[in-house]
Amino acid sequence: MFVRADLNVPLDRGAVTDETRLRAVVPTIQHALKAGAAVVLASHLGRPKGKVTPEFSLRPVAARLEALLGQRVPLAPDCVGAETLEWALRVSPGEVLLLENLRFHAEEEANDDDFARSLAALGQCYVNDAFAAAHRAHASIAAITRHLQPAAAGLLMQQELAALSRILESPERPRVAILGGAKVSDKLTLVEHLLERVDALLVGGGMAFTFLRSLGHGVGRSLVEPDQIETARRALEAARRRGVGLVLPVDAIVADGPDSGRGRAVGIREIPADQMGLDIGPRTVERFAGALKGARTIVWNGPMGVFERPAFAAGTLGLARAVAEASAFSVVGGGDTVAAVTQAGVAERIGYISTAGGAFLEFLEGRKLPGVEALTDAG
Repeated sequence: MFVRADLNVPLDRGAVTDETRLRAVVPTIQHALKAGAAVVLASHLGRPKGKVTPEFSLRPVAARLEALLGQRVPLAPDCVGAETLEWALRVSPGEVLLLENLRFHAEEEANDDDFARSLAALGQCYVNDAFAAAHRAHASIAAITRHLQPAAAGLLMQQELAALSRILESPERPRVAILGGAKVSDKLTLVEHLLERVDALLVGGGMAFTFLRSLGHGVGRSLVEPDQIETARRALEAARRRGVGLVLPVDAIVADGPDSGRGRAVGIREIPADQMGLDIGPRTVERFAGALKGARTIVWNGPMGVFERPAFAAGTLGLARAVAEASAFSVVGGGDTVAAVTQAGVAERIGYISTAGGAFLEFLEGRKLPGVEALTDAG
């Protein structure tokens, strides 16, 4: 069985520093092993740009998977080729083989058909459990399914699709979306899509300042995208026309810059010309929490400020607690947002935590994902 997973985890000096994605795929691997399958596991790691790069080897991942699975996980010398095929043929039922980084070959990201055929030769059926990479039309995700069928969704992929479909297709209302992060331009399509589907949209993070500027507010040196001001104005008008509450910050934590050791709370109309907003303020946290109280469905992507700096973390962490306390089915996605709910100590009180970033956003935007469309059995 060829299992495409997303084992793209952060490394520091050859050690895995966050094994969330590894733990997420373990149930699928264990399910296959208990059913008597021989599992050939494949993934990318980082951006080696089509070249063998030792720092992007999956060797540290193999070591952590061994600990999580409680059995040996040998690492093949490559992901294709005669030697790798020999390794794959020697895998017995109940055993796992991890292939070396798919992106050591440029053909992977090119969705090359010959490369996909070589990968397909390593298994007798295909399982995609890499939702976080499902928005990529790569050889191990899309082209391979032309040569290896049935092509089924793994347990994690099924969970992701079920949770996201629940909030988009059959949500309990009111439905509230929260968007943060730096730029409006990164989430323009998502804003437009959500305004047609939610009852309220809470906007924080750096992107909020472009909206505030469109309303005529002075925002000091805060991040603003001048070419998106008119876009933000149109979104505000669309929200008003549809009766959707588009809720913006009423105060911010300001400082000279992200490296400042501390900030202070000021009203949105009082941001000094020489300072920048780096987090939502306490009154905004209260305002956002109030908007969540009656919600039955919540979806959140993007931090409320530079939360990786302790001086500017309170807004994001406070919002994480408010999401957890709401009596709603909540879905959180994106690396920074997931890190925030974990840091706030409320991860176990979130309805569903997505392992994906880009795929999560594209699914919410209503786009078709190549990795899902290629499956013959999505579960």
